[in-house]
Order: sequence, then structure tokens, then C-alpha cells
Amino acid sequence: MPQGRRKIPFSGRAKKQQLQAKKHRAQAVGQKLLPSHTASSSEESFSTELEVHKLNQQPVKHLGKANPNRYVLKFHRDSPEDVRQRKEAALLGLASRSEEELEIEADIYFPSGLDLPVRPPWDFSMSKIELEAREHKYFTEYVSKIQSKFDPKELSYFELNLETWRQLWRVLEMSEIVLVIVDIRFSSLMFPPSLYNYVNGILKKEMILILNKIDLAPAPLVVAWKHYFKQKYPDLRVLTFTSFPSYNLYGNQSKTGLKSQRRRGKMKMAAEGAQKLLECCEEIVKGEVVLSSWHKKILEEIKTEYDDDEIEIEETTELQKVDTSFVEDEKYKDGVLTIGCIGQPNVGKSSLMNALMGKKVVSVSKTPGHTKHFQTIYLTHNVRLCDCPGLVFPSRVPKTLQVLMGSYPIAQLQEPYSAIRYLAERLDIIKQLNLQHVDGNDEWSPMDICEAWAKKRGYLTAKAARLDTYRAANYLLRMATEGKICLCLRPPGFTSNKGTWEKNPEVKEILWLQARREEESQKQPSEYLQEEQSDEEQSEEDLNEDAESEQSEDSSSDSSKTGEYLGTKNKFSALAV
Repeated sequence: MPQGRRKIPFSGRAKKQQLQAKKHRAQAVGQKLLPSHTASSSEESFSTELEVHKLNQQPVKHLGKANPNRYVLKFHRDSPEDVRQRKEAALLGLASRSEEELEIEADIYFPSGLDLPVRPPWDFSMSKIELEAREHKYFTEYVSKIQSKFDPKELSYFELNLETWRQLWRVLEMSEIVLVIVDIRFSSLMFPPSLYNYVNGILKKEMILILNKIDLAPAPLVVAWKHYFKQKYPDLRVLTFTSFPSYNLYGNQSKTGLKSQRRRGKMKMAAEGAQKLLECCEEIVKGEVVLSSWHKKILEEIKTEYDDDEIEIEETTELQKVDTSFVEDEKYKDGVLTIGCIGQPNVGKSSLMNALMGKKVVSVSKTPGHTKHFQTIYLTHNVRLCDCPGLVFPSRVPKTLQVLMGSYPIAQLQEPYSAIRYLAERLDIIKQLNLQHVDGNDEWSPMDICEAWAKKRGYLTAKAARLDTYRAANYLLRMATEGKICLCLRPPGFTSNKGTWEKNPEVKEILWLQARREEESQKQPSEYLQEEQSDEEQSEEDLNEDAESEQSEDSSSDSSKTGEYLGTKNKFSALAV
């Protein structure tokens, strides 16, 4: 038996000192790795140069070949003074907004000069180190140019990680057709004109705009957005899509309330949207690639009947090794059509690929930045899809609106109350959530809404047992991004021409894509409010289930869970549109 040193008694004080010394050593290492101006976030030491905030960063003990933070989200950090002012503004009363203020014009948020970064010129004679140095120099100059040309307070959050932009460049190089996926609720804010000009004008590649999550919007509004993009971009092909038509959801679709519709165990292919995408691709390839296998796959899916309670989701297929090599552009190489899927975070790119496949092939999450690098999935033997990580493009979109768009991780917010204000001034969430003022007043502020929701849900702080307004605000914002509280922006002139859009013949086509009956789109809000009263108890039970599962956000499925009105499955959109 080996002779070891006799154990020495170890006091609690000694253990505490050991942990403190270990913490100091770790901080010393971190200070060496980080730039000096990011060492502190206090108001006194906040540099005039904008700091970079790394979101969802994972702790790393030893930097090896696999760096989990290589594709971490990087945004400019808000100054402590700005955060403090927004927190003070949360105590001010709400000012209701008119319906016309939901109409937006995208040109205001994408001024000239605010373009996306493109890959600098390169050739095969350059080494990897030379190419990376050129790209790094170009990107640094690009960010500096934007900061000097625009007021940082007017700029939105946008991606500052060069590695993520490289993934976009790689996908654009590989693809013959570029799918730009946007959320129908905020579609014009998610489609930068500079991206269209670069792909269509410089790369000379075909682009298809996918208006996704149409199950969250009324059918007339979907038709209006479709016509808006066709008029603004004549050469752009516009399709509508939903990854969750009614047959991919559990529950009685005539019920409303806060009840979330659950995905079925076996996802059927969203055959209606897949058929439209196939027809569009056939027009583009013009017979150069045979797509009969894709057509056959769709027909087989339509004819197949599933026992949803017995069939489980198939295994997830992900590209484990990242392909970062450079290839020379060769159209339809080996007879394979490559379709690239790009867009901002949380627009449903991965869910769209899963719906096209009819099974789970790409991991999804409600957290922005979940997809770390592009993934290649073969739809058929000669059609492959490339899923690019979500990219937040530079713009002048208000940061509070970006939170509701799902572009910024809610759990990382320092101040969520300004987003609550934006939501509450445009939707009557006080009535919808049946909130009671804590002080019994009639005047509401964002903080009052959070306090009322915290009291209703029983959210208390750990030590002082005060109402946890921060947790309440985060939960309300998650409900908004998931579609339980649905805010839909409108194209210019929609409110004055709402009756015309409701009578548009294309509404029937949208209802077909949503896999819904036309009579369901003709219900009035009063009918839904009556159904809501009968379903209130069930809604409370579902809220309790959601509260238990909110901590497992990263492993949850993509956010398209809703109620219904005018072709929707969401009770709150009845008052939003």
C-alpha cells in the first residue's frame, strides 16, 4: 500500500482564502486576454470608445483547437448612463399610440452608407494567414467607418464578430439560390436593401424572400407585406411560409387564451410551403438541375398519414466539422442545387429547414446565436440546404424593437422595461393579461405592469421577497417573441386600405398555406374574448407549465406557438391588427 502524506486539517477560513486566491488568478488571466478598455463597466471607467459586449460567452480554462466562443454574439455595450436613464423612464406613465404608428417605412432605418461588410478580394495564391489578416483589417476599418459616420446612439445592435460574417460570406459563395428568411411581424426591418443589392447586383445570384411565421399574422396583413416587397423590389421573388401549419400542432384550434399550441411528436413536412418553394426553384434552374426527386418527396409526404402519438422525432443531423475552405464558384457543381438560408436570429431558419425535411435535422432554440456555424443538409440527393448563423445587420432600428424582434438575448438584457413600454403603448396587454394595479391606481407605467405580472405569477426576489419585476419583464418579453403576445408591424397605408386587403383573392392562398379553414379567419374579436373567458382556467395551467420550462430556454424548440384571429392562432393579435 503506497504511503501518502498524512491529511492536514483544513479550516473553513483556509478554504475561503484558497478560493479567493483562485479567483484572483483567474481575473488576472482574463485581464491579459481582454483589451484594457473592456476591463471595467462602471460609469467612471467607461471609455469614450464603444465597448464590445460578448453574449452567451462560455468559460474556457484552456484555449485549444475547439474554441466554444469563436462564434459568440458580439454587440456594442450600452453605457451605464444610458441604462440608468432608461430604468428611470420605466417609472413614467404610458402614452397610447395610434394604429397608424405601427406602419413603418424601411428606408428610414436603412439609410445610404449603412451597408453590410463584404468579403475583400482574394485569390488562391494567398495563404490562410494573409487572407485572414486582410479580412481582419477590412472589418476593423468597416466598423470604424460606421462609428464615425453615424451617431452610436442611433445605431442598432449589429454583429461585431468577424467569424460570424465569414460564415455568411461562405454561404453566399456556395449557394446558387439565396433564401432570405424574415419574420412576417417585422419583415421590412429584417431585410436590408444592401443585402439585396449585393446578392442581386454584384454576385448576380437569384434571391428569394421568405415571409416566415405567417401563422402569427392575419392573412390580409401577409398579403399586404407580400405586395409591398414585390413593388419595392421588382426582381425579388417573394414566398410565404409557416413551419407550423395547424396539422403540426396539438390542441383545439378554436380555443384562445394564453394556451400555447404544442408541436406534434412527428413533424410533417410543411408541404404547402415546400410546393411553392419547389415551383420557384424550377423557374430559376430552368431544367439545368432535375428536381423530380424533390417533387416526389412532397407528393409522398402529402399522401402519408401519421399516427402522431406513436412516431417520435428522428435523430438530429448536424455538420460537426466546419468547412472553411475556399472554393471557386461553379454553378450547379456535380448537378447539385445549393440553396443558402440566411437571416437574422430567431426568424425560423432552422425550423424552416426542419419543416422542409419533414423531420428534425437542425437544432433550434429561442436564444439568438444558437446556430454557431453554417450547416449543410441534403434535402434530396441533388438539392442541399445551407443554414447560416443568424446575423444582425447594421441599421437604425430602435434597440427596444430589436428585443421584441428576437435579435437580442432576453436573458442578457440589462434593462428590459423600455421594451415593455414599446409593447404596452401599442397593445392593451393590461386588459389582455387581466392585470390589477398593485397600488390600485388607474395610471400605468412599464414598472407597474411588471409589478402586477410578478404579483399575479408569484415572482419574488430571493432575499428581500420583493416583487421580482426583472423576471416578470423577461417573461413578458419571451411571450412576445414566441407570439403569445403578438405585435405585428404594417406596411405603409395598410390601415386606410384594410378593407381592400381583406377582400383580396390571395387571402385564400395564405389560408391554404396556414392549413386553415376560411371561416376561421372571419371570426370577430368579441367571439374570441368570449371563448377566452371559458378557457381562463386552462390558460393559467399552461402558464404554470411555461414558468417551469422557462429555465431550459436553450434546449427548447423554435418559437412559433400561437392563438388565432383572421388566420392567426394568437388571441393578442386580434387587438394588434
